[in-house]
Amino acid sequence: MSKIVAAAAMRGAKHLVGEAEQLVNKAIEAKGKSATIEFPETAFFLPMANALLGAEVKTLNETLPVIKEAKSLLHNEPTKDLWLPYLGGTLDSGIAALLAEEIICAIRYLNKEEPQADCNGFFSDTILRTLGIQLVDGRMPGFAAILGAAPDNKIAVEIVRELQKRNIMSFVGSNVKGRSIIDQLKEENVEMGWDTYIVPYGRDTISGIYPLNWAIRGALTFGGIKAGNAKECLLYCKERVFAFGLVLGELDDIKYATGAGAINMGFPIIADTDIPEIRPTGICTYEHLVKEFNHKRIVKKCIEVRGVKVKLSEIPIPVSYSAAFEGERVRREQMYVQFGGKFSAAFEFVRTKELDDVEEGKIEVVGPEIDDMKEGAAYPLGILVEVAGRKMQHDFEPILERQVHSFLNEAMGIFHMGQRNMCWIRISKDAQKKGLKLKHFGTIIHARIHDTYGKIVDKVQVTIYTKKEDVEKIVPDAIKAYEERDARLAGMTDESIDTFYSCTLCQSFAPNHVCIVKPERLGLCGAYSWLDAKACYQLNPTGPNQPIAKGEVLDAVRGEWKGVNDFIHQSSNKTLERFHGYSIMTFPETSCGCFECIIAILPEANGFMVVNREYSGFTPAGMKFSTLAGSVGGGNQTPGFMGVGRLYVVSKKFLLADGGLKRLVWMPKELKEALAGKLKKRCEEEGVPDLFDKIADESVATESEALVKFLQEKKHPALTLPPLM
Repeated sequence: MSKIVAAAAMRGAKHLVGEAEQLVNKAIEAKGKSATIEFPETAFFLPMANALLGAEVKTLNETLPVIKEAKSLLHNEPTKDLWLPYLGGTLDSGIAALLAEEIICAIRYLNKEEPQADCNGFFSDTILRTLGIQLVDGRMPGFAAILGAAPDNKIAVEIVRELQKRNIMSFVGSNVKGRSIIDQLKEENVEMGWDTYIVPYGRDTISGIYPLNWAIRGALTFGGIKAGNAKECLLYCKERVFAFGLVLGELDDIKYATGAGAINMGFPIIADTDIPEIRPTGICTYEHLVKEFNHKRIVKKCIEVRGVKVKLSEIPIPVSYSAAFEGERVRREQMYVQFGGKFSAAFEFVRTKELDDVEEGKIEVVGPEIDDMKEGAAYPLGILVEVAGRKMQHDFEPILERQVHSFLNEAMGIFHMGQRNMCWIRISKDAQKKGLKLKHFGTIIHARIHDTYGKIVDKVQVTIYTKKEDVEKIVPDAIKAYEERDARLAGMTDESIDTFYSCTLCQSFAPNHVCIVKPERLGLCGAYSWLDAKACYQLNPTGPNQPIAKGEVLDAVRGEWKGVNDFIHQSSNKTLERFHGYSIMTFPETSCGCFECIIAILPEANGFMVVNREYSGFTPAGMKFSTLAGSVGGGNQTPGFMGVGRLYVVSKKFLLADGGLKRLVWMPKELKEALAGKLKKRCEEEGVPDLFDKIADESVATESEALVKFLQEKKHPALTLPPLM
């Protein structure tokens, strides 16, 4: 490597370690060695130190060994040019820089100096798990950490839009002479946040540790790698986390040092200035440090150097189209027109017809088009999608129908919420100005159904109704179909079929994890039901959803089948031997990290609690969701703890072998209210109609002693069941 790069990285690392040491000493003097130091909502303490050193830093005093280790990694400036594989000194300096930056940012949190203005700051474990399904199913193929500022605002917007179009998450921050890309995007009214794949982390380079912290937790969360296994954690990042650094504007010593740390993780650096390049491969998959002066080509260069696999959705509509726009909001002041919600009647309905009854590619708007509508008004809307195919089945209709939400939402300027006859859609003024019309809804749906479900759907035609009388005429047929589907799904049981389906989608992140999707238990991410898995197998017979013949019943109560055991043994890289589908206490299902909820044993209550990832408070288990999740994920069987989808709570097979619903003693209020209707019905079916009111939430207790007192007062049935342990 060039002597210039090495010298800059080493100087930067020394400065950062010195600053971290000074801040710690100052904080100890002011607050004492036992003062708590932590990042919000994480089970991994200071994640970089935890992953690489196995350190569990909870107090200021516990930062001192980390600083000592960082100091041991510092080197004097090189006296000659160094080239791979002789990069040890510079790479060591990079690790020292990351450890120091993490401590500096943690001290800032202690001093309430983070997060910075208009910035996210530290990325919580909850966010990581919430986006987990997008990481593993390919919708989000990679991440960009952008540091600095573009030459002008237009270029800044163009770069993030190019990344958005490719579904690549952009973490934006740092600055050049006080000017940050965050300011440039704000000035151009670019919506930033997790939903739009543009997340501002901080306005200085030191805060660039946040996206790197997020990446290293992937190894701990999804990979099941134990803290302290530095080599395995770094290799995991290189092989499974497709990130890169994009530096806009001049580099200083701190940026070089941070870049050297990123290179340790397999993340290359691409710059738009005349920097010395590191072309030989070795630590990163391809080149380590390269330059690209042409801003119209720089995103493609980043993708090429990191080896990100991107699938562009080319749909002939006048607005950008990408999963990055799925979370975009169209607020009232931005809205041109809206449909459904509480403002008008609206529905979405997919139905199967014979091949001869569907005209492939026909898209028709019956009634006024957008240009004929009054700005700010609400209109009725009916979206009728008629499909035909030799392999198409009625069971697949609701699967296609649910995808209308994502299909439309991924168009810039369209906001979509809900489904069936409870949908709500808005179109922005900007989209209308660019020429977006309702006919383009049909264009999107037609293209995406063929792209996603082409193996079962041969023909698609879309009719869009905007007259009240037409919508009201078709809605009864749609509602009848919805009710028939619900009855068909509700009637399916695990015993009524002889085949389950696997889901190994998350093995790209959690190599030993296998989901067993059954009619009465959906995938733990909440996104895949048995019918979904069946459809996915039809679409991709060699994909992550494979049929599993149940075979001989070994234990009907606990839910053990020979065929499932055999499949799990092979598909978990021979790390698992047995599986109990209806028990959390014996050979429970493994968890990847994408789970919506965690079930955890509460021995003192002789029952279980369920906590959803949106709940950030303490639980009666003495831990927050993020701490619990740290011991559940990674493809491990952990008796007494299990990740699940939230609808599993109202399944008839919920903890069947362990006492079922009568064991449920605590859950967050938000989750309880969201499931109230279904949960009350299940309580009645279990013969305990008053059980719903006996299940505690955080308003009653967040500690075990208060919980047990409440359960005793309410005479909760869990207290009279056989001991769990």
